[in-house]
Amino acid sequence: MAARKPSKKAKAEDEEIESPFLPPVILDPRALEKTMYDLTRIINQHDFDSEEELHNFLQTLMVPGQPVASPIAQTPLEEAQEIIYEAWNTRSKTQRIKLAKKALSISEDCADAYVLLAEESARTVEQALHFYEQGMAAGERALGLEAFEEYKGNFWAAIETRPYMRAREGLALALWRLGDRDAAIDHFVAMLDLNPGDNQGVRYHLLELFQETEEDDSLRKLLKRYKDDASAQWFYTQALVTYRQYKGGIRANKKLSAALAYNPFVPQYLLGRKRLPKQHPSTISFGNEDEAVDYVADALPFWYDTPGALDWLRDMVERSKTRQTGQTGLD
Repeated sequence: MAARKPSKKAKAEDEEIESPFLPPVILDPRALEKTMYDLTRIINQHDFDSEEELHNFLQTLMVPGQPVASPIAQTPLEEAQEIIYEAWNTRSKTQRIKLAKKALSISEDCADAYVLLAEESARTVEQALHFYEQGMAAGERALGLEAFEEYKGNFWAAIETRPYMRAREGLALALWRLGDRDAAIDHFVAMLDLNPGDNQGVRYHLLELFQETEEDDSLRKLLKRYKDDASAQWFYTQALVTYRQYKGGIRANKKLSAALAYNPFVPQYLLGRKRLPKQHPSTISFGNEDEAVDYVADALPFWYDTPGALDWLRDMVERSKTRQTGQTGLD
């Protein structure tokens, strides 16, 4: 599950040490894109007459246990992007920054290089914002205006759009950190228009922003747009916004009952029966306690700020327990 708000803690500054005895690992999940990136470049260098011909060609490339051979870079941007993939697989922070700067010396249109610098070298949110702005502009130059029309609606599926989308998400998060919620919302909404499938999970950022800005109409539209989302964020936010809209009642009770059935751990933290850990969980699993912690860490203020919501939640939890006891025949 994607992160749903900008972290308020600085990253650790400790350097990771290179060692020939350490097993090879992919340090950044973005590096996993390289195979798709290489395949796209190889395919673009050929003119296939049919899907069958393309399929047969791909079969010759995909050798089990062996990575796809990288094609020779045809442009400065391709060369720069190759360097970024190398950076994402590098343990040393200093080396990653050096590689990002090298990529930009080859092509100023390498949006991911600016993203890496924002993440690794910026010492303030303002500095990160500047890098993300440069990254978004670089992504726009690299794609060209026609690409935004061509790929709109399924934007993330085109591998070349992803550096732009990463830079734009980072820019929106930085604006949010700096208090410009309206600008952050505008960016996230525009990203969903480009890519309604929302591979990046920006809808979770919007979910929180609309609650912060008390835009319940926009919040309800977002919840309806992604009504099939199965997460604690969606279930419990639907319940809370319905409670605010109808001041409780059957509709709100139905939404909260569904939320309680999906993740029963959330009320323990919302009602203070369990204390939130100091750190967010490193992994999130749907319907489990780590997801409850992740949700409540962000959503607790919204429940506190909604008059009567916690009393309503407490009452619904007790009703649920009573029903379960009656069904099992326990005293």
